[in-house]
Formats: sequence, C-alpha cells, structure tokens
Amino acid sequence: MNTQDFTTTILVSQSPEEVFKAIQNVRSWWSEEIEGKTSNQRDEFKYHYEDVHRCKIKLIEVIPNQKIVWLIEENYFSFTQDDTEWTNTTAVFDISKENDKTKLSFTHVGLVPEYECFEVCQAGWTNYIENSLKKLIETGKGLPNATGKPQIETERKLSEK
Repeated sequence: MNTQDFTTTILVSQSPEEVFKAIQNVRSWWSEEIEGKTSNQRDEFKYHYEDVHRCKIKLIEVIPNQKIVWLIEENYFSFTQDDTEWTNTTAVFDISKENDKTKLSFTHVGLVPEYECFEVCQAGWTNYIENSLKKLIETGKGLPNATGKPQIETERKLSEK
C-alpha cells in the first residue's frame, strides 16, 4: 500500500465478528441503493448515488473476522474529467484486536491526492467509515445515503449540480 492511499481507522468495543458482519451489511452503512450480494468472496454489487457516482464492485478477498477486499471493477463520476478514477482500485477493510478493542483500518488503495475526486472521496469515506459504519457497529443503526438524502455537505453540493 502506498502511504498516500486514503486510509482511516476506528476503534470499537465490539468483537471482530460484529465488525466483520457490519462491513458486510453495506446497505446499512454506505447506501440503501446497493444491488447485488455484499458478503462472500466473488459476490458482486452495484452502487449508485443519483447521477453523481456509480460503480461495480467485486469481493476478491474475504477472511472471516479479519479482512474484506473490494475490487472496483467499473466506476463513473459525473464531477471529474476522468470519470473512471476509481476503476481497478481496491477498498481494504482490515480487522484486528488492539488491547480490549477491535480496530478497523480502511484503506482505499489507489485513491491518492492526485485524483480530482480525492477531496470529495476522502470526505465521503471518512463519513461512511468513521460515522455511519461506526454507528452501525456500536448501535446497530448506520447512516447510509438514500435518494434525495445526501449525508454530507460534499454530496449535497454534487446533488445540486
């Protein structure tokens, strides 16, 4: 992994198994508009947010209670010159124990500052991992986006264009 790849980490009191199950429940923390399966190796799903962002994702590595890796096979952004910026990048969820806590490190390998989408994507991932997914893990209820209900300021601005 490149040190410039976007990464964020959360610590929670729940078990690695609970964290793993929450990550698999993509509709409850990222978007209610997920089509397809999101749990097992070789599962594929499609994500879309209005006409702003669409992508097709395949789970290429799933190690129960330890790791999930998504390959973004196709991507479209309405707000960048190169609308395929995420294509062939990976999103890696690493789960480990740290003292009496469970640590989740999320890295979007290939999402680097040179990308035009970097600021918007950094804000999005930070919200979905540190806020929505963390809430899902800790309370059982995340904050996924839904049509007409952008979760963060950058999404609201993109929806208005």
